Amino acid sequence: MTSLLTNPEFWQYLSIPVIAALIGWSTNWLAIKMTFYPLEFIGKPPLLGWQGIIPSKARKMAAISVDATISKIGTVQEIFEQIDPKVLAAHIIYTVDPRVEEYVDELMLKEYPTFWENLPASARKMVYDRVRKSTPQLVDNLVEDVSDNIEDLLDIKGMVIERLASDKQLLNRIFLECGDVEFRFIINSGMYFGFLFGLIQMAVWYLYPAIWVLPLFGLLVGWATNWIALNVIFRPLREHKVGPLKIQGLFLKRQPEVAESFCHIVTHEILTVGNIINAIMEGPKGDRARNMVKKHIKPLVDETAGMGKALTQMAFGPTGFATLKNQVGEKAIEISQTSFNNPVFEKDRARAVESIMVERMIALSSEEFQDLLRPCFQEDEIKLILVGAFLGFAAGVCQLVFVFGEALI
Repeated sequence: MTSLLTNPEFWQYLSIPVIAALIGWSTNWLAIKMTFYPLEFIGKPPLLGWQGIIPSKARKMAAISVDATISKIGTVQEIFEQIDPKVLAAHIIYTVDPRVEEYVDELMLKEYPTFWENLPASARKMVYDRVRKSTPQLVDNLVEDVSDNIEDLLDIKGMVIERLASDKQLLNRIFLECGDVEFRFIINSGMYFGFLFGLIQMAVWYLYPAIWVLPLFGLLVGWATNWIALNVIFRPLREHKVGPLKIQGLFLKRQPEVAESFCHIVTHEILTVGNIINAIMEGPKGDRARNMVKKHIKPLVDETAGMGKALTQMAFGPTGFATLKNQVGEKAIEISQTSFNNPVFEKDRARAVESIMVERMIALSSEEFQDLLRPCFQEDEIKLILVGAFLGFAAGVCQLVFVFGEALI
């Protein structure tokens, strides 16, 4: 036994499965890193350099993610109903009410400072009171109108795609957090499968020590470990019983857990109330949404003027009253886009949307569910396999030269 342990040839052969395990681990680790990093292209485009596969095709990957999940687990109408238009209206009123005097003063001092400063305090108070009294009904009408037309006003797919395409770090996080267990399995399994391949490689080398054996097996290890890991993650699609064992793709087994992780990110960081309102106001139908706000808010000026409307119109001039109405509408648009910058409110509404999305996502079929993570491997998968194969081949050559002292020529 002592003579065996002191025999250099013994350690040379023992190094074969160990190096194969390292090749499997390192090539799988590199494949995962190259999938997500770097976020921006490093090198000299188009060929000399690299950008992570997901970030390099951020818009396409975002679209795939939306089509595979959000479009199947909640319509625009359903999402808006879960946010609850009545709660939105109540929040706007709650936000505006304490600042009525501030908003009125800001508008009047901007447009008609002399008129407003010379107005008796009792008259200004009457204006404040009328605005405060009229606002709730006008806001309710506006939110109801938006709710009835939400399908046309909000392009939810475009909204999510724009958000993810502009924030590659967030896009990466969705895949990394949802597939955290699977990515760790891919990396670690490279070591296990690589070691098993190494044992076969060692036997072949012992029986047939041809110069091509070690490089060829290095290439096979770099390619096969990744391929096997991917198939273990996504296959079989449905659960199969083999004796006491239940076999199913690792990712598919975790559907409830992944659904919670994915939906939490989407509802708390993408489909927030603030983001949805901004998407409505700034999106493709933004002009219509803004006109809708102005239509519902402009009557506030008429109602506030009340009995003195004729005198007010006379005081402001023929176009002044119309200008005031327009300014009130613009202020209402501004308020609607800033009223939801409240972390507590947004978190509460996010939870409401999250509950229905998780439930729907858990109910997806295995074929539909795998589409959440599978595309990040399928996109340019051949490049990753070739890189792994090349590195495995290079490691095999190094092993041949430096461990076994073989000459290449």
